[in-house]
Amino acid sequence: MKFIVKTQRGMESVAANYIREILPDARVWASPMGYYGLVIVETDGEKAAEEILEIPEVERLIPVIVEVPAELEKIVESAEKLAPMIKESETFAVKTKRRGKHGFTSMDVNRELGARIRELTNADVNLSWPDKVVQVEIIGDKAYISVVPGEEFRKFTPDKIDARKLFRKVTLVQMPYWGDYKACRSFGEKIGRAAQAFEVEELIIAPKEKMDAFELAEFIKGVRIGQESRYQIQREAYPWKVEKVPVSVWDLYQVVRDKRRGKRLLIITDPKGPTLAEVKEKLAKDMFYAKEVVIFVGSREGIPRGLFRFADYVVDLAPYMTFATEHGIPAALVSLWEVYEEYARKREEKA
Repeated sequence: MKFIVKTQRGMESVAANYIREILPDARVWASPMGYYGLVIVETDGEKAAEEILEIPEVERLIPVIVEVPAELEKIVESAEKLAPMIKESETFAVKTKRRGKHGFTSMDVNRELGARIRELTNADVNLSWPDKVVQVEIIGDKAYISVVPGEEFRKFTPDKIDARKLFRKVTLVQMPYWGDYKACRSFGEKIGRAAQAFEVEELIIAPKEKMDAFELAEFIKGVRIGQESRYQIQREAYPWKVEKVPVSVWDLYQVVRDKRRGKRLLIITDPKGPTLAEVKEKLAKDMFYAKEVVIFVGSREGIPRGLFRFADYVVDLAPYMTFATEHGIPAALVSLWEVYEEYARKREEKA
């Protein structure tokens, strides 16, 4: 039996040594063709899989069903051996990881092999929630193919409430960082990455007073860089289409004047307010029904106290603690999501 073992990059040799210890008769190849994070194991042991999974450095263990030359035609022909493992009543997806140079792409493999399996099984393709996944690991001139349960690839399960239900109506109002140019850009990158990570409705960069134009420019450049880096990761990781978060600049006081109208909920996080536990039930309900949730985040200093009168909530997220500038957005959104999710789940249970 042959296995593809996946590890963290740089841990493949450590895992390979432990595998050799527990399976002394196995043939073990760490970093095949020079690719890190991989170990190929060939063994006759019946309980080899269980023993390999006892090694903490091993992240995934993929049993190889078919091994063929890394040629598109040969890979498609392997469908004859794979089809009996997929029932007509099941759904499947083909996922390919290609390493090396070839005359075809990973998408070509997914499309051609998927079409052939569908032809042989009459099973439906489901890219986001498959019952089975045909995993194609191409390493240099070899293709190693497996059929694994779909659960191994499911990051998003239907029993969980989608956090985007809240974040899609969140507007973040972030005071910009000022000072040294490099620091401005560095903090801007972290804030841009955080705002994009939560896929909020909008990010408003809001100075509270006149500030150096070049410091603000560096901060905005950083926001753009951070947003782009996170956006590219999201495009690869998510099965849905991801949009870049709109970013604008607006005077802090004018934001308050505009956003206090309509079904908008204004939230300021500050140690002067009550704790989240004290207000969470009413706050969660108000967030659930709000058209827009506007969250104000300070930078180097907090939101001006004069604005507290216009906020629906001033909340202390962590008593006796203050957050670093780059932690403001994640701390606020994760905390608010927890109370929102609890309220939304109770509503579903009552329905």
